[in-house]
Formats: sequence, C-alpha cells, structure tokens
Amino acid sequence: MSTTPISPLPPPDSGSGLKIPILFGIVIALAAANIYLFLQLDQVKGEVSKTRESILSEIANLRDTSNISAQTSRRHLETMKAELEAARRAAASAAGQAKEDALKQVEQLQRKVEAETRRATEEVKREIKQVEQTAVAATQANAQLGERVSTEISGVRKDLADNRSEIEKTIADLKKVTGDLGVQSGLIATNSKELQALKQLGERNYFEFNLVKSKQPMRLSDLTIQLKNADIKRNRYTIELVADDKKVEKKDKGVNEPVQFYMSKYRQPCEIVVNEVKKDRIVGYLSQPKVLASR
Repeated sequence: MSTTPISPLPPPDSGSGLKIPILFGIVIALAAANIYLFLQLDQVKGEVSKTRESILSEIANLRDTSNISAQTSRRHLETMKAELEAARRAAASAAGQAKEDALKQVEQLQRKVEAETRRATEEVKREIKQVEQTAVAATQANAQLGERVSTEISGVRKDLADNRSEIEKTIADLKKVTGDLGVQSGLIATNSKELQALKQLGERNYFEFNLVKSKQPMRLSDLTIQLKNADIKRNRYTIELVADDKKVEKKDKGVNEPVQFYMSKYRQPCEIVVNEVKKDRIVGYLSQPKVLASR
C-alpha cells in the first residue's frame, strides 16, 4: 500500500442545501407519527365496532327470551280460560248443590287465572326492564369507550408535539464547523443525544466506535482505523486511516473536530468526530454520505 495522502476532491456547496434535508427529515418523522396515530385510531374503532356488535347480540337474545316467555304465558292463560269457560258451561247445566260446587270451582279457577295473569304481566315487565337496563349499560359502555379513545388520541398528539419540540431543540443546539480539509462540515454531534438526532434526520450514515489503542486496526464500515496516540491532558489524538487501499495519518486532532477525508465512491467527504479522549482510548463516530458518486 502507498502512504501518499488522500487528495481532496472539490468541496460541495452544503450551506444553502442543508436546511431542506433537515426540514424533509422532520416532515418524514411527523408523517410517520401521523401514520402511527391513524393506525391506533383504526384499531380503537375496530374495538368499538366489536363491542357494539356484542351488546346488540345480547339485547337481541334477551328480546327473544322475553318473547318466548310471553308466548308460553299466553298459551297457558288461553288453556286456563278454556277450562274456565268449560266450567261455566257445566255450572249452568247443574242443579242444586252441584251448581253451587260448580260455581265455587269457577270462582277458584277465576282467581287462579287472575293471579296467573298478574304473575305473567310482572314477569314480562321484569324482562323488559332488564332489556332497558342492558341498553343503558351498553350506552354507558360506548360513552366510556369514546372517552378512553379521546384520551388516548390526546396523549398521542401530546407525545408527537413533545417529540417534535425535542427534535427541533436538539437540532438547534447542533454545531456547524469547518473540517481539517477546509470543507464546511454538516451538523456535528458532541454527545449521544445529538448523535441520535442526526440519525433521525437521515441525511448521512453514522457508525459509532470505541477505539482502543492496539497493534491491529479496527474495521469500521468500509475502512479501517487505528489509534496511534491519545493525550488526555490536551484532549488531542492521532489516528491512522486506511481507505481505498490508501493510508493516511490524521495527527494531533482535537475533540469534536471533524476529521475529513475523501473516498472514491462518495461525492462528499467522510468525517470522523471524536467526542471523548481517554487513556489509550477514544470514543466518537464515523459519518459517511448516503449519496454515492456517479460513475
């Protein structure tokens, strides 16, 4: 392998075009959140529909039972009325004591018919009241379910608003600096929270690393990186990169400084940003463009 430095390609103009991808990333995040809200709302509507069908089925069953009971009572009353009529006819044709006995029997049968009529009427009333109570309970259940759906929707909307505010605040805190090749860098993350915000924007590919000083380089995406020196007091470090079969040393670099280098398949420079310098160890991330160079 040769040890010649990687020569920079002409730097792209990234100042004016950076705002559009950031806004586009926020729009995508909000669209995904709205899709999630619509899916949750559709699921809740399905639950309301199933609950309503179950309640209507129960009411129909109660009505059928009530109708059957009423029909049975009606048939029973008709039978007793027929017996009463027969007894009356027998009483009319009887004489003396037989007539009195027949009349007593008729009176007893009449009282029995009246009592049975009252009992059947009360039973029908109770069943009707039960159906009404079931309908009221179903209405209350639907109202409670509607309140729960409204509460859940309000919660989802609040979460969306909070997430959007958090993302906007984090993006506003990100820094733009010039890299060691003199090219204006994109947004730089100085901690894990800011790095997650950059990943959500989706403009570039990000690879985190925790690099220990070793004789063997570490594979990171499509390149290798090796720590040569880590100065804790000065927060400086030196690394050696091998990309496109070319080796280049980045010497005495600082924390949160974009270390830039070009690779043949990318139109924009790749960047390494180190957030922490520890004893024989550095922690940071590799940033690579998503747009490949045209061939």
